[in-house]
Amino acid sequence: MEILKKILPFIVFVALIYANAQTVGVRDTILMGSKFKITLVDKDSISTEKNINKAIDEIIRIEKLISDWKPDSQVSQVNQNAGIKPIKVDKEVFELTKRAIYFSEITNGGFDISFAAMDKIWKFDGSIEILPTQEEINKAIAKIGYKNIVLDEKNSTIFLKLSGMKIGFGSIGKGYAAQKTRNFMQNLGIEAGIIDASGDMTTWGNQPDNSLWKIGIINPFKRYKTADILTMKNGAVTTSGDYEKFILIDGKRYSHIINPKTGYPVTGLTSVTVIGPDAEMCNGYSTSIMVLGKEKGLELIHKNPDYGAMLITDSGKIIRSKNYKKIKQSLKK
Repeated sequence: MEILKKILPFIVFVALIYANAQTVGVRDTILMGSKFKITLVDKDSISTEKNINKAIDEIIRIEKLISDWKPDSQVSQVNQNAGIKPIKVDKEVFELTKRAIYFSEITNGGFDISFAAMDKIWKFDGSIEILPTQEEINKAIAKIGYKNIVLDEKNSTIFLKLSGMKIGFGSIGKGYAAQKTRNFMQNLGIEAGIIDASGDMTTWGNQPDNSLWKIGIINPFKRYKTADILTMKNGAVTTSGDYEKFILIDGKRYSHIINPKTGYPVTGLTSVTVIGPDAEMCNGYSTSIMVLGKEKGLELIHKNPDYGAMLITDSGKIIRSKNYKKIKQSLKK
């Protein structure tokens, strides 16, 4: 029996579950402030539950390192000491920050983890009723700039040059957590599963009947239809969009995805889906393309032959990168 389950705002998957030697375990939970769904194929139900618990523990471990809303996390310690002193961090946090800065460099600042300073003026929790003033935006922009993030490889420290600066991994952290947890599960001997981090998803292995996973990409303009269906064995898919989390002011919708250069929500694209081998990289690309827009976004993804993108514009037009079809086929291997 084929069961279609909606598991997140942007992506759905079809799981074929059969009564045989393997068991499929699925659990929904809230982690890193977002919905996670963990699906594992294991030898029996007891083992499945134990390994799902281990997957959750791994995500909690990552959250404790990189969360900027937990005051005792290493990232929060970096933020609290902005303009004061460097903070020593685990190699894992240091390397993630390095990779985030790589995205800043290839997007000329379109992707910037120091955009987190904007969360003081743009709030998407229902509390904001009027637009921030240009003066408020300008003050926040003054605290943004990846070139003011100082990394000391020898001492494994991160220093934010400007008082009031703040870094956050909301634009890449869930993709990182999904990929890291998948690798952790594989190292434990789990041969198949899906780690779905609220739209940032990675898959590996086959379903119990030996079929591949099916991932449906939601069309925000036609929710009853999919924009595409992916048949996947090993790979990742992430979607960044402006239609699930936003605010309405004077009848106009403002997205939660902020352009770090202008200080305003992005426009032009409604969603960007990126496919490829690694969820963290997919996440970085999908966020970057949302900010850069159609032309520059396609130009960016075309430089990396291992990743493909599907863009849906504000008018509902679907545009695929020239390598999208090839990457889509590679996900089956």
